[in-house]
Amino acid sequence: MYNPNEARIIRESSYGYHLIPIQDEMLSHREVELVGEVDADAVNALIRQLRYLQCEDPAAPITLYINSPGGSVDSGMALYDVMQALSCPVRTVCVGLAASMAALLFISGAERDMLPHSRLMIHDPLIAQTGGSALRLKAISDDLMETRQIVAGVIAEHSGKSMEEILAKTANDSYFRAEQAVEFGLADHIITSLADDR
Repeated sequence: MYNPNEARIIRESSYGYHLIPIQDEMLSHREVELVGEVDADAVNALIRQLRYLQCEDPAAPITLYINSPGGSVDSGMALYDVMQALSCPVRTVCVGLAASMAALLFISGAERDMLPHSRLMIHDPLIAQTGGSALRLKAISDDLMETRQIVAGVIAEHSGKSMEEILAKTANDSYFRAEQAVEFGLADHIITSLADDR
């Protein structure tokens, strides 16, 4: 069934005209996107696309466009692990906002490009829910502190900053415009053309 919110392009062949989802066309150019919340469905779809592209060509770069407020740490870390395990480099491009877990994914790219007015936001992981016994709250708190160290470690590794510097930045919501992100080591380049083949 046709969905007016799903962008399609028209292709002509000897069999006539065909409507093709634009995501399929992007995939043929080794381009994928993370738009919206980082959740299990979005991440599982991206992991399948990344694995497919690696099978197609284990060395050719993949470009991941990101415009996301973040989301699940567990799902985001699953995508991070897959990105790091691929044999082909994953270039990340920030389009709009990459916040929270989406920022971590952007920062971990093999090459990290930002459009001039895009932004990053990093912060500590948040508690999804509270309540229950003191022991349950302590277990949640302990897990959250461990997750905080893991997330900060990943950001530190990919930015060249110390853990102390990253923990100081993530203690509150820290926003970075493109120039600030490059200066802090969270991005590599500011680009003005998406046709720029580095």
